[in-house]
Amino acid sequence: MTSRWLPGLLVLAAMAAMPGPALAEDVAPKPAALVADQIPAVPLAMVERTRPYMEYRTASFVDWDPETRAMLVSTRFADTSQLHRVAAPMGQREQLTFASEPVYSAQYAPDGSALLFQKDSGGNEVNQIYALEAGRPKLLTDGTSRNSLGPWSSSGKLLAFGSNKRTGLYNDIYLMDPARPEKARILMTSTGGGWFPIDFSPDDKQLLVFNYISVSDNQLYLIDLAAGAARKLTDSSKPVGYDGLKFAPDGRLWAASDFESDVKRLGVVNLETALFEPVVDEKIWDITDFDISQDGRWIAFEVNQAGRSLLKFYDTQSGKVRAVDSLPAGVISGVKFAPWGELGITLNSNQTGTDAYSVNPETLAVTRWTRSEAGGLDTAANVAPELVEIESFDGEKMSGYLYRPDPVRHKGKRPLIINIHGGPEGQAKPHFLGRGNYLVNELGIALFYPNVRGSTGFGKRFVALDNGPWLRENSVLDIGAFLDHLRKDRRVDRKRIAVTGGSYGGYMTLASMLRYGDKLEAGLEVVGISSFVTFLENTQAYRRDLRRAEYGDERVPEQRAKLEEISPLIRASEIDIPLMVVTGENDPRVPESEAEQIVSAVRANGRPAWHLLAENEGHGFRKKANGDYQFWASLLFWQKYLLDEANPE
Repeated sequence: MTSRWLPGLLVLAAMAAMPGPALAEDVAPKPAALVADQIPAVPLAMVERTRPYMEYRTASFVDWDPETRAMLVSTRFADTSQLHRVAAPMGQREQLTFASEPVYSAQYAPDGSALLFQKDSGGNEVNQIYALEAGRPKLLTDGTSRNSLGPWSSSGKLLAFGSNKRTGLYNDIYLMDPARPEKARILMTSTGGGWFPIDFSPDDKQLLVFNYISVSDNQLYLIDLAAGAARKLTDSSKPVGYDGLKFAPDGRLWAASDFESDVKRLGVVNLETALFEPVVDEKIWDITDFDISQDGRWIAFEVNQAGRSLLKFYDTQSGKVRAVDSLPAGVISGVKFAPWGELGITLNSNQTGTDAYSVNPETLAVTRWTRSEAGGLDTAANVAPELVEIESFDGEKMSGYLYRPDPVRHKGKRPLIINIHGGPEGQAKPHFLGRGNYLVNELGIALFYPNVRGSTGFGKRFVALDNGPWLRENSVLDIGAFLDHLRKDRRVDRKRIAVTGGSYGGYMTLASMLRYGDKLEAGLEVVGISSFVTFLENTQAYRRDLRRAEYGDERVPEQRAKLEEISPLIRASEIDIPLMVVTGENDPRVPESEAEQIVSAVRANGRPAWHLLAENEGHGFRKKANGDYQFWASLLFWQKYLLDEANPE
């Protein structure tokens, strides 16, 4: 062997002795549609350790089959949620749709002769309406416009739906015979993005139409189907919010409304005077979702008690109200009567998961229809959240839900992640944590979900406290008040607190990182706003006016200046703690450019900024493979920057 080979051999020997990157077989394969920018590979050991928490399912009640009395649910057995039929309580789930995109929304014709559903493509929210015929989806809309599935007529001959196919922008109202979709006709044109058909009158002569201006300003119209003329019911000068509008068999229009009230009450809208006449008043709590039995005897409604749901029945004959006490504590949605009188609901809680139930209005007996798998784990062992109530900087009362790790298993002070909801007109509720239970149960991380000012569920005064550019940062100050409170908690490690949030919660995450960076270790934002000005300029045009009503108008110079001032992007150089950003390429609400610009700005300052992009998702990850990988990447981030585990595997 000649000496000229010796240097190379020495180099090779040195390289062999050095620890190298993980072998391909030691890391989890990344879904092809995901781009993981500066995010480490996910170790297979992490995948295996977390697997039980990734394999849970949910089952959401969708509708009743009028012919077979089966329940229609949306649940996932592969990568996306699809429609399934459940013939009897706790029966086998029969899959009906097999799309690559999730299917959540569907409804049977009143006589059960047709099943319609809607889905989009890649999270773009450009929904199309389909009929399920002989197991195959039949496209009823044009395939390119944005559509929203509306109500069936009482006779079951016509379907009302919203579509932007006339302008490519605003929702017009259409009528369609699903058997002849090519004959669909426009019923009402609009000049805004918040128009939706709600319900037909019992005689099918009128259609109720809803125009969403803001969370507290909804305008109602009645369309005469024969004449095609629309009559406005409400007064634009008096903003009023409505939920759950529905005609009773006797022709009365019922609603949950905050008319002349801070909270929403259940009552009747006078079709002549447009005045709301309250019938059931829960005093300090909103009545939100409700439905009316086909015989008009019962009205089932949900009471929102600081996020927890209470189901009640109003007897229209006696005027009595009875509460259902036998349901597990949690969050109720999807309230709908079957033609034979049984009520279907979805119940969600951390100790039950998400499943479909029915309730008998006569006896109040509760029947569970599905028991979703939880990866072999016992959901009853999951922690139930505790309600945390504080006073903010200005004395305003607010609350949130805290999930604490088991103090026996996880001793001492625990790290904490504050998770801020979007909207901002949303609400943190005591929900099922899903993958998040791994953080609580296995890693001993406490999770806190705050309801800052601007959240719904606490009256219209509270939801308006953050309106416009000049009040916007008061909600960020609320996070500071929660931080001060939680840092005094003897079971919280004040040196290991992080923040996360999605959509508007993403803005709140970035704003909190700026204002409270000395009290936080890291921040992870999902599909969040980094600049209000660029967000308003680049969000889908049909959404712009809706968002301007909340945030302010970037076209007005003084408002634009304030919006820029409070935007995290302007002060990105001050972000001094690690950041992770998750975004969907097809997001019509918060465009991916919001993520790109904040990531670039933070990196330019020499700070870590991980970026996970899904090329086949929109406003949040809905496909299981993508959601799993997002969780693992987030877990790597928390382990490194919150738990101080430099090499967690």
